[in-house]
Formats: sequence, C-alpha cells, structure tokens
Amino acid sequence: MELLGVHHVSLNVTDLDSTVLFYTDVLGLPLLERPELRVDGKWLGLPDGREVHLLVSDVPESKGQHFAFEVASVADTIEHLTAAGHSPSKEGGIDGVCRQTFCSDPSGNLVEFNERM
Repeated sequence: MELLGVHHVSLNVTDLDSTVLFYTDVLGLPLLERPELRVDGKWLGLPDGREVHLLVSDVPESKGQHFAFEVASVADTIEHLTAAGHSPSKEGGIDGVCRQTFCSDPSGNLVEFNERM
C-alpha cells in the first residue's frame, strides 16, 4: 500500500449555512459539486486540489480535535479573521517549527492556521 496524502477532511457541522459562509466568504474556499448523499452537506476545494467536506450532524465537537491550514503569515491571518468578526487565539507556536493561531468555525470545529518556519 502506498499513501499519497490526505484527500479530504470531513467536519460535522450543526449550522450548515453560517459554516459554509465562514469557509467561502472568510477563508475564500470555492464550493464544489457534491453528489446526492444520505446526509446534507457541502464540499469545498483547497488550492492544492484537496477538499473540506461539511456534513450536517448534531454530534458535539471534540475537545482538541482540529485540522490545520498552512498559511503564509499567521499575523496576517489573525488580522483577517478578526476583521471578519471572528476571534482567533493569540499567536503561539512551537519554537523552530511553526507559528500558529486557532479559531472555531460557526459550528464549533477548531481550525488551526499554521505558518511553517
């Protein structure tokens, strides 16, 4: 078996409309065509061809569970998220590895924004 990378991340969301707006309007991800499935949701595209799948569910968030977007600048990301009305964490990081900030989407999913060093 040969793993080629992550194809998509799937997130449970309780409020599809406001969560889609977060990922499309605030983060700039495009909506993708999605087949008819048993569960309501939306698919979004990433610049590298990978995807984020939003699935409507009433499953509560899991503490600490998150995924990360790589960004060019954590400082610019914090400024952008704040201007859009969201509350990112203060810049943190791992010495010699990365700078990072965290922000919850409207359904409570924790999203990391990671600037590699």
